[in-house]
Amino acid sequence: MKSSTRLVALVAALSTLALTTAAVRDIRAGDATRKPTITVYKDPSCGCCKNWILYLTRHGYTVVAKDTPDMPGVKRTLGVPAGLTACHTGVVNGYLIEGHVSAEDIDRLLAQKPKIAGLAVPGMPASSPGMDGPRTKGYQVLAFDKNGKTTVFATH
Repeated sequence: MKSSTRLVALVAALSTLALTTAAVRDIRAGDATRKPTITVYKDPSCGCCKNWILYLTRHGYTVVAKDTPDMPGVKRTLGVPAGLTACHTGVVNGYLIEGHVSAEDIDRLLAQKPKIAGLAVPGMPASSPGMDGPRTKGYQVLAFDKNGKTTVFATH
């Protein structure tokens, strides 16, 4: 093959690669922009809340963080059942997200749109998103209704 033919083939291959890479980047950016904004109420000094917010943004969510020193009052006002509380509370598309719920579980909730009030990971399990500690035992993500009735949504 002549060197001019090789040069043309090389330029064509590089152009195709550049266009393919740009298309993949655009698809990924489009996926991220389609996820809704999550409003997160948190204590201003809580480190795991900040870690969970960073985790959500890495998974394509836009997060509006609202610092408040009165988290018990926020939870009462929003309707989080007392036995399901954790350190932070999120609101997305009308659903409550209590504690360290995974992005995958939130994605599934938003895709399925069940008739529930929200999801909760009570307490602060060591291996849950944003806690990043060693996995000592599994944990459950609970779906709850406005009366506080729960069902298991996921097990991790």
